[in-house]
Amino acid sequence: MGRNLLMSSLENASFNILLQILFRCVTFIINAWVIRNVGHEIIGIMNVRLLLLESTILFLSREPFHRACLGQKDEFIWHQVMNQIWLSVPLSCLLSFVFVYIWLNILPLGHPELVFQYEFGCWSVALSCILELCSANIVLVTQLFCFVKLKVILDTLHIFVRTVLFLSIIIYDRSLALIAFSVAQVGSIAVIVLAYYLFFYWYIKFKPLYAKGALKVKFLPNHILERLYSNMDDFNFTSLRDFFPKYLGSVNSSFNKKLNTLTLSFAKQGVVKQVLTEGEKYVMSVSPVMTFTEQATYDVVNNLGSLAARFVFRPIEDSSYFYFTQMVSRDLPLCKQDQNKIQESCTVLSQVCKIVSSIGLVVLVFGLSYSRTLLTLYGGEVFVASGLPVQLLQSHCLAIVLMAINGITECYTFATMTSAQLNSYNYLMVFFSISFLILSYVLTYVLGPVGFIISNCINMFARIVHSVHFISNKTKDTDFRPLQGLYVGKYFLITLFIAGCICKFSENTFFYNSMVTHIAIGMICLICVLLSWGYENKHLIIKTYQKFVKSEEKMATD
Repeated sequence: MGRNLLMSSLENASFNILLQILFRCVTFIINAWVIRNVGHEIIGIMNVRLLLLESTILFLSREPFHRACLGQKDEFIWHQVMNQIWLSVPLSCLLSFVFVYIWLNILPLGHPELVFQYEFGCWSVALSCILELCSANIVLVTQLFCFVKLKVILDTLHIFVRTVLFLSIIIYDRSLALIAFSVAQVGSIAVIVLAYYLFFYWYIKFKPLYAKGALKVKFLPNHILERLYSNMDDFNFTSLRDFFPKYLGSVNSSFNKKLNTLTLSFAKQGVVKQVLTEGEKYVMSVSPVMTFTEQATYDVVNNLGSLAARFVFRPIEDSSYFYFTQMVSRDLPLCKQDQNKIQESCTVLSQVCKIVSSIGLVVLVFGLSYSRTLLTLYGGEVFVASGLPVQLLQSHCLAIVLMAINGITECYTFATMTSAQLNSYNYLMVFFSISFLILSYVLTYVLGPVGFIISNCINMFARIVHSVHFISNKTKDTDFRPLQGLYVGKYFLITLFIAGCICKFSENTFFYNSMVTHIAIGMICLICVLLSWGYENKHLIIKTYQKFVKSEEKMATD
């Protein structure tokens, strides 16, 4: 197979970062408009309650199957992989009925005038989840065969359709905000699912013509066709029927036992990880900790505080997980595998650790001095008057450092654990999740909403310790020490410390008199920090640049 997995992962991460920036910018603009024209309560219901329902159904029904099947296309026959991934659809139907019942009958709403719209929203979210999982098979193939730009284009289309539908309805009648959210959710997902199937119908239909050299498409230049069809000899799909389940004579032959075991392991892990990821929203939903207005404020600040995680860390983690599953075998010790692959994967892990740790530290240092500035620009003086939003955002800055390290170390851990190790880790995750929920509940009553973030920091630190221990044991019989990448460099740390002191002084001196001066000082300090990082890591910058240049040259010659 001629596809470059490392370059595909880097390209995927780059496009996903840009896509996340676009998506978050659109979301922030819509949220700001809704807050000013509809009300905080609507934001709380949409962004906390309904999106939590979507996250719960999708994560529990999609994540185990997708992760289990992601690295297995060369080990099992395609029909077994397709049969396995399609099990997510009936599971999502079952989970939808269970969780919609809980959302409607157990979780309090407190707004009688919104009951109908809320019920409509819950069922619409459930329907959108089921529709989305009908394309889980296509999404898996898209990632495995490196159709990076296709996913980016369709995700962008998804954002566009959802935004147009939502704004069209809410501008017509502001009282129908939840209806607008629901229609936009279902409509945008339906468009994306249809687009995925139409693309692969076209791709499969014309693949034989390309092999004969007879394919000509008016709206696509030849070099784009070459990128789509070159190095795709292992793409053996001949009809859209190959993407659907197929009975192979018996249950044992239709499903692979090892794949079932791996899926079950990820399912157990998924339940716990979902609690850890969305724990504060579950606590908010099941207990009277905060009103919907307060939840909306927390959600706005939480979204601002997690910009780095959504824009940078999550795309890097997704691409890295795919890369590690392809490069490292779960069932063999590293010393018994292809050492060239192991060396490359350890180098990538070390470099990614250094990059995300550096980003996290930059966010922490500058966030402590510029949280008030950012929130004032976003929500105005009234929004930050209580001081709580500033405290929340500053606390998030600490969480981002831990989030950066935890994300990539846990990514490598999950990608290289055996099924037995995954099962053992599930029990530890149960302990983490229970501790997290208890800490969240207790610290929230003691410290207020900041308690959510503090409990999350404690939980992530414990998970980092476990992942570091696992990676150290995994690589102890080799000459590679990828965790050394967590040390970001002496000059970088010194420059960062000096910049932090200058920015804090600037906030205390210039913020109330001249915010522009305060921002300008921060930009100068940031440039100095980035230059110091570039000086210490010039070999990494040069190596990455050379890889991209070689990739572009190869595509040009092809």
